[in-house]
Amino acid sequence: MELILLTILPFLGSLCAAFLPSNARNAEAWLAGTVALAATAIIISLYPQVAAEGAGGVLRQHLPWAPALGLDISLRMDGFAWLFALLVTGMGTLVVIYARYYMSPTDSVPRFFSFFLAFMGAMLGVVLSGHLIQMVMFWEMTSLSSFMLIAYWHHRSEARRGARMALVVTGAGGLALFGGVLLLGHIAGSYDLDTVLTAGPRIQAHPWYPTVLVLIALGALTKSAQFPFHFWLPHAMSAPTPVSAYLHSATMVKAGVFLLARLWPVLAGTETWFWIVGGAGLCSLVLAGYLAMFQQDMKGVLAYSTISHLGLITLLLGMNSELALVAAVFHIVNHATFKASLFMAAGIVDHETGTRDLGRLSGLSRAMPLTAALAVVAAAAMAGVPLLNGFLSKEMFFAETVFLDRPDWQHVGLPLAATLAGVFSVAYSLRLIQRVFFGPLARNLPHAPHEPPRWMLLPSALLVAACVLVGIVPELVIGPFLRMATAAILGADAPTYSLAVWHGFNAPLLMSLVALGGGTLLHGALLTRRRATTVPLLEAIDGRNLFDAALRALTAGAGGGLRWLSSQRLQMQMLLIFIVALGGALLLVKPFGIGWGTRSPQPLEPAFALLWVVGGTCALAVAWLAKFHRFATIAFAGGAGLATSLTFVWFSAPDLALTQLTVEVVTTVLILLGLRWLPRRDKNIAGPGGASPRLRRARDILLAGACGLGLAALAYAVLTRPATDGIAPFFVQHALPQGGGLNVVNVILVDFRGFDTFGEITVLGIVALTVYALLRRFRPAPESIPLPRQQHEQDVQSGNAAPRNNQDALLPTGVMMLPAVLVRLLLPLAMLVSLFFLLRGHNAPGGGFVGGLILATAVILQYLVGGTLWVESRLPIQPLYWIAIGLLLAAAAGIGAAFAGAPFLTSQAWHGTLPVVGELHLSSVLLFDLGVYMLVVGATVLMLVAIAHQSLRSHHHRTATGETR
Repeated sequence: MELILLTILPFLGSLCAAFLPSNARNAEAWLAGTVALAATAIIISLYPQVAAEGAGGVLRQHLPWAPALGLDISLRMDGFAWLFALLVTGMGTLVVIYARYYMSPTDSVPRFFSFFLAFMGAMLGVVLSGHLIQMVMFWEMTSLSSFMLIAYWHHRSEARRGARMALVVTGAGGLALFGGVLLLGHIAGSYDLDTVLTAGPRIQAHPWYPTVLVLIALGALTKSAQFPFHFWLPHAMSAPTPVSAYLHSATMVKAGVFLLARLWPVLAGTETWFWIVGGAGLCSLVLAGYLAMFQQDMKGVLAYSTISHLGLITLLLGMNSELALVAAVFHIVNHATFKASLFMAAGIVDHETGTRDLGRLSGLSRAMPLTAALAVVAAAAMAGVPLLNGFLSKEMFFAETVFLDRPDWQHVGLPLAATLAGVFSVAYSLRLIQRVFFGPLARNLPHAPHEPPRWMLLPSALLVAACVLVGIVPELVIGPFLRMATAAILGADAPTYSLAVWHGFNAPLLMSLVALGGGTLLHGALLTRRRATTVPLLEAIDGRNLFDAALRALTAGAGGGLRWLSSQRLQMQMLLIFIVALGGALLLVKPFGIGWGTRSPQPLEPAFALLWVVGGTCALAVAWLAKFHRFATIAFAGGAGLATSLTFVWFSAPDLALTQLTVEVVTTVLILLGLRWLPRRDKNIAGPGGASPRLRRARDILLAGACGLGLAALAYAVLTRPATDGIAPFFVQHALPQGGGLNVVNVILVDFRGFDTFGEITVLGIVALTVYALLRRFRPAPESIPLPRQQHEQDVQSGNAAPRNNQDALLPTGVMMLPAVLVRLLLPLAMLVSLFFLLRGHNAPGGGFVGGLILATAVILQYLVGGTLWVESRLPIQPLYWIAIGLLLAAAAGIGAAFAGAPFLTSQAWHGTLPVVGELHLSSVLLFDLGVYMLVVGATVLMLVAIAHQSLRSHHHRTATGETR
């Protein structure tokens, strides 16, 4: 279970960090560091198993989730995943140590470390996923967690803008990736990664291969900030520097190149792959390197250099060469070490001087010699100076551009472009170091520069030491891990190569020397531009402006479409909904051939006919009285609902009848409480386009008749089918042996379709929270607050108000005259009744939903009789806790099945005998139903509390303004 523990551990740490006190910075850092270090230790302990069998073993752990849908939790670790997971957790450990000293005690540190650990867990999920759809889920989690980290200082507008830009770009790429993954799995016949990795020839021969490649490339290129989606990364620099160091070195942007390398055996080897992936990498390599030379912010230089180096990795992956893949994996590791160290140096400079502006910084090597030494070595590794790790992987890159088998112009153009990018890399590395650490010591800085605490320098020092060791003895330090990782990707096609420091005088060495010399000369030329305010040749191009313009255009288009399709009148919105629903239903009639069944209808019972006459009369009364009296309209709507409930009873559907009845009661009361906020009706209002009320009513009658007849025909077609048709016999036959219950409806809801029910109660909780949040912000206009009846009649007599129409009659207060004592005594009785229906629901009519509505109805009565203040002072319901606990109980019932080796939400039963109690049968279904019960109570009461508080607020408003006596 090591892989499962490794995946869950960061998320558990994230939850724990979120609940730590805000002033416990040491405790939060210790927690995050312990989690990251423990995850690193687990990964290291798995090395012997992964490195076994020469070419590398593969560890797999599998948890059944929804096998019938092909959705299971699958974790997979091979040599490549092991190396990347070690990079994620090891770098995370170092960044946590650094963040302990970087973050201010005044910051919300628990929130930072909570998001940070969630970010680590999401990235581990991407790396270790053995199922493509599961990988996409974690992929999107990296976007969400990075959004929260980039916007950590949300009081800054640039942080909010940068986070939004990152989320929009990477989120859109994630949707494209999801589409590509669905097609890829469909072609391969499975979404299991092992199956997909062996289906390369079949996938590339499929006509959908170009579409799959484009969609997956969009996901990878947007995540790794590659051209033309590179613009979001520099604007993400508003995040705290520990986030930037982690995001650039081991997470988020590295996820894109990880995916390209992971799917290299499946998608690479074609001209389409070369031009899409290699072309994007080449543009990013050169363009971002050029832009990096003219940035004034230290983190801006590092951001564009990250784009350039990721472009180098992407270009290597796009070359369709096994040796290029080796160089790409090697540079992924090398880039992580020197880039994280440089970001830490930038954060130290900012932390100790108060600025990152290259125009203000100078000569800091005098005040910060240790920081300067570490930054110089890391920058030299980034520039590709010999005897450092960056030199080795960059020389391998040069070699691949020289010896790549391509047409003449590409054979010449690729080495030239690679050398030019190397020149840019040396130039911006020299400029960064020279501007910050050399020259006269800067004056008038926000803070006097000085060395940070030694523990803050430790992570950077360890990374710099790795740069040096890999550069001097690469075969000893990185060689075994690199071979294991590349063998895991390429298998038997893994090439032989040498990691020796010296390969003699050859073309790649000459290119390295040209890059070093040319970069030094270019840097000397740039010294004359002490403070560059524009980018030569490209000053008019700004990705942020293009993004903002596209966002404004989309917003304007959406607003225009909304104005065209919607209306402030609820009636028009309902009209559009019904038209779309009716049109969609008619489109499905012909393909599916819906027709009448062969069963003959039963004779019409007079009592049933009378019931429907009453229900139909109530429905017609609703339509007729809607323009006269709203309260009477609601009462007749309740009568139609009661007739529907009795219809379910007539057709032997007691569960539906109970549910319908309780829903009718709760919704009627809630609508009555919200009735006071509805605007007055205008009988003379015209329809859209100036249509008269008579034409509007005729149109509505025709649409309602068409929908009603369509539903009646569908119901008749279903009811006249033979009893053996459809899926009903399956549920009737298997409800008891497989679900352990006699109530087929309840077994379907909590067992066979338990996953759907879990999703539905989650949506219900979200809706309740949304209603509560919206009503908390709702401030009714004074003129919309209805006055008490007696006050209004006095105003009419005095001429200060006009008489009201019948439809504006206030909610009758007769219900408030009910004996309060009797209603309060009903509460414990209602609780017993609700528990009765809860406990009997698996074998008899009832269940958690019905029981929850019964208890919620009893609580509503307390509000109606006792008022908001009385209830909340004597009956603290705490609906938010009910919602949270309900969801946790339902999830626990599903997760508990995993410990029995069964799919998610598979019911588990225990049967035994206890002393005194006797024979006892317990099932996890009861726990799931209890979660439904608590969530329904919490969601209903929460919406009621929101409405009741609005009523109380309006009462206080009228009292304060003298509108009541």
